[in-house]
Amino acid sequence: MDDKLKEVKAILKKYGQEHLLNHYDKLDESHKKKLLEEIEEIDFDLVNSLYESTKKELKNSKDEITPIDYLDKFKLGDKYKYYEDIGKKAIKEGKLATVTMAGGQGTRLGHDGPKGTYDIGLDSHKSLFELLCDGLKEEGKKYGVTIPWFIMTSKENNDETVKFFKEHKYFGYEKDKNLFFFIQGELPMVDTEGKILIGEDGLIKLAADGHGGVYESLVKDGMTKKMRELGVEWVFIGGVDNCLVNMVDPVLIGIAIDKKVTVACKSVVKANPHEKVGVFCRKNGKPNVIEYSEITDEMAEARDKDGELLYGESHILCNLFSVDAIERMGAEPLPYHVAYKKATYIDKDGNLVVPDSPNAYKFEAFLFDAFSEVDDMAVLRVKREEEFAPVKNSDEAGVDCPKTARELYKKFHHLD
Repeated sequence: MDDKLKEVKAILKKYGQEHLLNHYDKLDESHKKKLLEEIEEIDFDLVNSLYESTKKELKNSKDEITPIDYLDKFKLGDKYKYYEDIGKKAIKEGKLATVTMAGGQGTRLGHDGPKGTYDIGLDSHKSLFELLCDGLKEEGKKYGVTIPWFIMTSKENNDETVKFFKEHKYFGYEKDKNLFFFIQGELPMVDTEGKILIGEDGLIKLAADGHGGVYESLVKDGMTKKMRELGVEWVFIGGVDNCLVNMVDPVLIGIAIDKKVTVACKSVVKANPHEKVGVFCRKNGKPNVIEYSEITDEMAEARDKDGELLYGESHILCNLFSVDAIERMGAEPLPYHVAYKKATYIDKDGNLVVPDSPNAYKFEAFLFDAFSEVDDMAVLRVKREEEFAPVKNSDEAGVDCPKTARELYKKFHHLD
C-alpha cells in the first residue's frame, strides 16, 4: 500500500489534485484501497481538457443543417410486408439482441432504487424491467427464439439491479446465457476551479458518462464479443423508462437490411413545431440529431409540400445498430457535453457541503453524436401512442410521468 500511495501522490501532485488525499487517513482500509484504485483509473489529461472546455464560449455554428428523409411505418403500403418478412427471417435466425440502458436511479420519481425497479402503478404492480421483459418474451415465443437481453447498469445501481433480477428469478431468463449485465462508464465531477470532488463516502465523486457511453461500454466489457458468439448481427438499444418500447420490430430490421445501412432509428412526429425535443436532420450532409435550441423558429415551423414539418422527427432513443457499427463507434470516446449541476461533496476541511444551486460540472456523451460516423441511416416514423410512453418526471409535472405512461400502456394493451 505504501508504494502505491507514493505513486498516487506523485500523480496528484503532477495534476494539482493533491486534495483528493486530504481525508485519506480517516478512511478504513477497504475505503483507502478503493480510493487509490479510483485515482489510478482517472484519465487526468481528459479531465483537464474537459474542464478547459467549460471556459470556452460557444461559437456560432456554421454547420449546414438540412432535413433528413424518413419512412412512415403506416404509409409503406406493399413495402410493409416486404420489409417485415426480411426482418422476421433475421429474428427467427437469432440475429437480434436487445440492450436496455438502465444506469439511472428513480430519484425524480420519489423511488429509492434503480429506475428499472419502479412500479408505474398498474394493477399487476409490475416493474419497468418486468414490463420490458414481458414484451421480449412474447416476441421470442412468436419467432421461436429467446432474444438475448443486455442490461447496462451503473456502478451506483449494478448490485441492486442484479439482486432485483435474482429475487425475481431473472423473469424467466438465464443469467450469462441470454441475460447479461454490463456497467456504464463514469467520469469525475469537478468544481468551478477544476478540482475533482470527493463524495460523502470519502471516495471520488463520479457521474455516469451519458447514454453515449453505451458503445464504449459494450466493447470494453466484452458484450459485442458475446453477441458475435451468439450469432447476433443486429442490436436494438433503448432506455428502461419507456414502458411501450418495441424492441423487436421486424419492419425496422427489414428496412436496415434492405437499404444496407448500419443504423436505423425510430421517430415520432413532434407534438408541435416548438416541442423541446431533439430532432433528426443532416448536419453537413451526415445523419445527426440536433437539439431544439439549435434550430431557428423559421426552421422549426417549416413544412414540406405535404404539410409535414421539415424538422419534425423526434429522437426517442429507439435505435437499431449492426454489431459492426457498435464496435466502430465504441473504439473511441464520443465528444463530451458539459452539464452544470448541484453536487453534494466533502470540502478540504472535511465538511459536508450541500449546495442549493449548481456548483459542479459533469460530463456526458450523447448516443446520437455517433450518427455522424455513418454515411447514411434509416429513420422510421412510428406512432407515439404505440411506442413511446416515457417515465421521466413525477406526476406533478403532468407530462412523461407515471400517470401518462400508465394511461398509454393500459390503452395500448386494452387493460381498461
